[in-house]
Amino acid sequence: MHSVPAPVRPGAERPPGRDRFLDAVRLLVMVLVVVQHWWLPVLVQQQDGLEAGSVLATEGGFLLTWVAQVMPLIFFVGGAANLISWRSASAKGVPAGTWFARRLRRLAWPVVPLALVWIVSCHVLVLMGAPVQPVLVGAGAAGMVLWFLAAYVLVVVSTPVLARAQERFGWLVPAALLTGAVAVDLVRFTTGADWVGYLNVAFVWLGVHQLGFCYATTGIRRRYAVALAVTGAAAAVLLTVFGPYSANMTGVFAAEDSNVAPPTLVLAALGSMQVGVAALLRDRVSAWVNRPGPARLLDRICPQLMTVYLWHMLPISVVAGVLVYGLEINTPEPMTGLWLLWGVLGVAVLVPMVVPLAHWAMRFETPPRALEGSPGLPRALAAAALVAGGLLLLTVSGLGVGWMPLLGLLAVLSGLLLTRALRRA
Repeated sequence: MHSVPAPVRPGAERPPGRDRFLDAVRLLVMVLVVVQHWWLPVLVQQQDGLEAGSVLATEGGFLLTWVAQVMPLIFFVGGAANLISWRSASAKGVPAGTWFARRLRRLAWPVVPLALVWIVSCHVLVLMGAPVQPVLVGAGAAGMVLWFLAAYVLVVVSTPVLARAQERFGWLVPAALLTGAVAVDLVRFTTGADWVGYLNVAFVWLGVHQLGFCYATTGIRRRYAVALAVTGAAAAVLLTVFGPYSANMTGVFAAEDSNVAPPTLVLAALGSMQVGVAALLRDRVSAWVNRPGPARLLDRICPQLMTVYLWHMLPISVVAGVLVYGLEINTPEPMTGLWLLWGVLGVAVLVPMVVPLAHWAMRFETPPRALEGSPGLPRALAAAALVAGGLLLLTVSGLGVGWMPLLGLLAVLSGLLLTRALRRA
């Protein structure tokens, strides 16, 4: 049943059910992700190949990222969904290993056909004489989106433990996680050990994910929402102005100069601000999206959003390749009127391509029956490690040619096989 949860008394749990406010947030995130993946790269054909730059390198380009970086919101939505799912499963007596296996299958199985299409296509193009470098640019961009799934495996595996902590300590849990992000950045910037910053993959994303737990448990009351919005915005601005942080909030072809790789305290602050603003707008958004027209639209589109996320780089790469490499039409000078026109026309061309592609690829969302069953907790955790490692390798290597994409795909497949039920005697 699709309905907005009723108002929640302080300390009471939110009733389970479909919350179209969360669906609206997911839709907003996916629209902005697709738009920025077309609009932010700067592609220029040169004699030695295709140069892939970023609008973020231009003066004032960083301002776009404060709007375009919306991935904290998807972790927030995921936190609410994971807590509701876990509590429902545990109330029915479903063990953690079984729940992990189900979530892992839904996360990882759709990646398999995506990776096969890209890897096979790239090898065929190279064998047919296509230049390797432009092919690898597109394949690298396709693999780039898989970082989210690799990080999401972590939050899924952490859900039962953090759900128990949420019941006992409430708001102290996200506060502790975000405090951990402060500690990591202090060590990173005082010692110069940048590798330490990758510990914030856990602290930053789990912290924002935990805010989704707060929402799903008692809601985010107005005073908490105001505090998140104000303190998050102030911290993000002050840290970028006076701290050792980049002003870029996303890393589309500019990950080395952003707050994403690795995640920083600034990104956590931005995420807190976004969650606070979203909570303040919840009642108005819910009132609108529960009207018959918007409700039908959300109910039809939202089941396809993850498919859109995984597959949208295919038409983007095709269109960009034809324009830039085939017709020698380079990306216009960023932050100009021609560049704005390039973006608008590109999105207009891409939408009719992405929608039917997502509709076709939806068939790969449901894992095969051969992967059903409960593998037990140890095998489920081993499967999570293999899936996360494989997704991370595909993120770094791309979905192109060579042995690394094949190794990453093999790791994902091995993890999926481990989620099967143990064979009965």
